[in-house]
Amino acid sequence: MPKSQAAAGIVGPFAGLDVPWLLRMRAEVRSSHPFLIWAPFDAPARQWSYGEFHERVGALAAGLAKRGVKSGEYVLIHLDNCIEALLAWFACVELGAIAVTTNTRSAPAEIEYFADHCGAVAAITQPAYAEIVAKHCRNLRWMAVTSHEAGTAPAQVVSSGDSFEALFADSADRPKRATDPLAPCSVQYTSGTTSRPKAVLWTNANALWGAKINAAHEDLHAGDVHQTYLPLFHTNALAYSMLATLWVGGSCVIQPRFSASRFWPVARAHGSTWTSTIPFCMKALLEHEIPRDHKFRLWGTAVNEPPAFAVFGVKIIGWWGMTETITHGIIGEADQPNIPMSIGRAAPEYQIRVTDDDGRPTEVGDTGNLSIKGIPGLSLFAEYLHNEKATRESFDEHGFFITGDRVVRLDNGYIRFGDRAKDMLKVGAENVAASEIEQVIAVVPGVREVAVVAKTHPMLDEVPVAFVIPQGGVAGAPPDLKDRIIAACRAGLADFKLPREIRFVDDMPRSTLEKVAKAELRKMVG
Repeated sequence: MPKSQAAAGIVGPFAGLDVPWLLRMRAEVRSSHPFLIWAPFDAPARQWSYGEFHERVGALAAGLAKRGVKSGEYVLIHLDNCIEALLAWFACVELGAIAVTTNTRSAPAEIEYFADHCGAVAAITQPAYAEIVAKHCRNLRWMAVTSHEAGTAPAQVVSSGDSFEALFADSADRPKRATDPLAPCSVQYTSGTTSRPKAVLWTNANALWGAKINAAHEDLHAGDVHQTYLPLFHTNALAYSMLATLWVGGSCVIQPRFSASRFWPVARAHGSTWTSTIPFCMKALLEHEIPRDHKFRLWGTAVNEPPAFAVFGVKIIGWWGMTETITHGIIGEADQPNIPMSIGRAAPEYQIRVTDDDGRPTEVGDTGNLSIKGIPGLSLFAEYLHNEKATRESFDEHGFFITGDRVVRLDNGYIRFGDRAKDMLKVGAENVAASEIEQVIAVVPGVREVAVVAKTHPMLDEVPVAFVIPQGGVAGAPPDLKDRIIAACRAGLADFKLPREIRFVDDMPRSTLEKVAKAELRKMVG
């Protein structure tokens, strides 16, 4: 984004503050109040008060410093949901290192790219992923491994890495650094429309913005208990749930992952009042008895008040956001009626723009391209790490971030999600670039051309379907070609990116310039 001439003397909302300040402040004013409640599947729940968690973060930050991690260096955190994931994240930020949280479903080649791209100096992982990280992240100085798999004993002894528990030192030696809200804080890799994921860099001010604004949008308060089971390596659980809870001094129940059979017992045991969820989870919960004595008052998800889920007896607010926006750029009203199935109205903290392909504003009822304006490093991400070109090209000439999403304008400022940029799929809660799958399949011997589109799925929203033109046409395709394509995908892609169907065709529908007409392919799978 082009830098404009900034006026002197502007005081930002987090001047003199950073993430360590927020945790320290909460530890001082709500020392004994439960902050994190770890609810593993096969062991009793364990609670960390604000004071205890703050002390453990300091001990780990001191230990990381002793292991040679310096301010400004990158640490890979490749963990499923567990307390260690949050201890590591906060300890890195306190030290001034950048916490790089990565998707644990990533293929080995993806993990290798993450570590090499950011230049990670160390990694923190768990037994299931230790060998993969050790083998594919060869430039690390060291790796530490937790003693369990998100609460359960590991299936086998791990030969690689040091013990995570051995990293801790004395919290009295916690590192001290100058407070800088614009200092880098964390990185998340997000699928773009190119084959390589982009590294979204947040500052400390971004994280504080996420904490404060998410809490406001969600009407969160100190007495709330936020049940969290979506992955902590994504913005939703990290910022919408955990950081928002920290901002107000509430409690956050962390589960290893979503479990329909365990959802209600955990909610009742801890008095959960809030959860951020996705349609997949709600559909699964429809198959279980809904307790009458639950304490939920609000849920947040993709759309406002979906009629199919009114049976839960909880107000459901919709929202739209991205890793790059930290919080919701479009949000439903927590204390007013919303238009069902809309995603809400423009959040007051941002400028939302909906235009046609020629940049003209759309009318009510029309579908247009969604862009959003905020302040980079505060209400928008700081940059795409090590990719100045991608950062620059993601903003238009008016300084609006180009989201790649399309939306429909409704009455009274409400907005409905229209469709995604043509090459993006939404598989469950994961964004998947069709081009990433295509590039893996295209190099398989015997494949002449490939195009990947989304097919609607009752639980996952969308799944990938690959159309393949074999070298000799359908009739001349080798009998094992599909098997070889699947094998290549398994080797090069995370499991949620695997095509659910491979269809051999002799040709593809074409648009101008001989481009594949993916809209026609979508009709074929529809």
